[in-house]
Parts: sequence; C-alpha cells; structure tokens
Amino acid sequence: MSAARPVSIIVSSYNYGRFVGKAIESALAQTYAPIEVIVVDDGSTDDSRAVIRRFADRVRTVFKENGGQASAFNAGFAASHGTVIIFLDSDDVLLPAAVAQAVPLFTSGVSKVHWPLWEMNEDGDRSGEITPRDALSEGNLRPALQRAGADGYTWPPTSGNAWSRHFLERVLPMPEAEYRTCPDYHLSTLAPLYGTVRRLTQPQACWRNHGRNQSWAQPIGERLQTMLQRLDHSLKTLAQHCRAVGMDLDVTQCRDNSWWQWLAQTYQAIQEIERTVPAGDALILVDEDSWDPREVWFTARRVVPFLEKDGGYWGPPEDDATAVRELERLRRAGASFIAFAWPAFWWLDYYAALRRHLQTSFRQVLSSERVIVYDLRA
Repeated sequence: MSAARPVSIIVSSYNYGRFVGKAIESALAQTYAPIEVIVVDDGSTDDSRAVIRRFADRVRTVFKENGGQASAFNAGFAASHGTVIIFLDSDDVLLPAAVAQAVPLFTSGVSKVHWPLWEMNEDGDRSGEITPRDALSEGNLRPALQRAGADGYTWPPTSGNAWSRHFLERVLPMPEAEYRTCPDYHLSTLAPLYGTVRRLTQPQACWRNHGRNQSWAQPIGERLQTMLQRLDHSLKTLAQHCRAVGMDLDVTQCRDNSWWQWLAQTYQAIQEIERTVPAGDALILVDEDSWDPREVWFTARRVVPFLEKDGGYWGPPEDDATAVRELERLRRAGASFIAFAWPAFWWLDYYAALRRHLQTSFRQVLSSERVIVYDLRA
C-alpha cells in the first residue's frame, strides 16, 4: 500500500483577526493525514497575530511585513513540504473532508483539483447560494486557455482549489506587485497549461461574503484599472509559458474573448460619469443590473438602481407610465442625475414615453458609446 500524499494547507491572512481562527480550525479539523498547516500573516495591524499564536503548537507560522497576497502565497509555499497545496483565505473555512475528497483525484498529470464553495455571511451563516454559479470546468483545458486565457473556463476563488506541487514549482514565486490581490488568477491562468484539471461537484469550503473582502477594498475605478492591468499581465505571462511548451497563443484574440472589453467599457463609463456627476449628488443608474451592486462605489456619490425597491434592483418597468412615475419618485427623493449604461440603451427605444419625458423636461449632459446622462435638477 502506497504512503498517503503529504498535504500543505497555507492560510494567508491580513487584518482578519476576527476570522483567521476559524480558518485555522477548519484546516486542523481535516479528516485526512498527513497534513501540515502553515499560517502566513502579511503584516497585520489588528489582533491577528495574537489569534494565530494561540495555535502555535499545532501550526507553522510565518510573520512578515505587508507585501500583498502574492507575497504571502510565495512565502507560504517556500515554507511548505506537501505534494498537494491548498491556499486558504483567512476569512473562509474548509469543510472537514475537503482534503480527503481532493487528494484521490491527483493522478498522474493533474495540475489542480477544484470545487465550488458555499456562500456565507459575516457571522458564518450559509445563504444556500454556491459560488461559482456555473458548473466548474474539467479535463484538458488548453483549448479554453487559447481562446480566452483564465476567462476561458470556470474556476472557483482561492479556497476552492488544490494544486500539485509539481505545477506550483513551475510558476512560483509569482510577481508580487501585479498580484497584491487575486493571486489565484495567476495560478488559474497557468494550471491548465501544465496538466489536467479535475473537479469535485459538491462544495468543500465556505466563502465568506462580508462586504469588506480584500479584493473589494479599492474604489470601483481603481479596482477596474487594476483588473485590466492584471488581465493584460496574465495574458503576457501565459504567452511566455505557451512558447516554453511549444504552444501557440494569440494574445489579442484572448483579450477580445475575455472580460477585457467589458472591463474597459465599464472603466471608461465610470470615469465619464464621475466627470459629469458632482461629488455628493445621488445618481440613478440604469444598467440592467449588469454592474454588481458592490461595484458601483462611485467616489462620494450615492447610486440608486432603477427600478428600485428597498434599496435593491427590481427589474425593468412594466410600462412607460411605471418608468416615468418611478423616475419622478426617485427625483423627489433627492436623485440629481440618471445615467443609462450601454447594456440598458434599449430602454430609451422601448420606453418611448420615458425618453420623451427626459428629453423635454431635463438636459442631457453626456452622450457617449458607453453612457447617457440626464441632469434631473433642471
């Protein structure tokens, strides 16, 4: 009988003292052995290190200056010995059988095994939702990489992946400045190039959505710019690795098939809106709910969805009368501008009475390929 594969679980943490203990406990509670648990604190300034030290007799610790998530991944991997590696975000938790379920899938030539995650709130209560929503990809995913890079296939956030050491030795250490957040993007871009991807269909971890996740910390404009730069960097890196293994990659085609166009359009639209709508004003945003509510963090501006009910998006209006009535309700409540993002341009044709009401009662202050804005103060 062959010896069990040693597994390393690397918990990376920055200022998550209220969560990191649960993450460590979930790593220590795995039903599989042998496991080493390594906790990397990336220069936290809260009580994280005091929490981590409570586990000092059962985990290995790496306390370092703040350098971002990629630097924490690099430091944790350098300290590890497992042939299978799991990077666990410190605000997430693994289910007890996660490692035991994943390890048997690491047959020859497998670069990573991934699984979906249950979503939970700040208190650890599951919502019943699963992320990602779509079924995870598996098999030989090189054609997907050639089509759109990491956006060519479906993969989960950090805590939903286990990686072979053989693969990680080829791609780590990763660039730290480019991946201060979302280092899983670098790994998921390259993993299908160096082996087969396998999947578990049932969630093996819980992803905590608490509104202050590190990857959502930047204002939307800065975050979109960072995402564009990260995508460009990942495609250039992928092209280099493809050349090394004798595989062709058309970077321009990958960019066109990825989220790059949507990100670029959104980034430019937000810049245009922020140049047009004064800070402090309330903005009605008509976007077909295509911009995640967490994304519409225009600096110093309050954003109201349309239609709106209890602060959330309520779908398109039933008819013109409803559209005009709801517009006027929000205007009386203090909305100063209304912006139509390009996914909802069709509204201005379909709701003809709404368009006439806007054109005859208010001044159009912006019209581009990406966004149309009316000033409701007139």
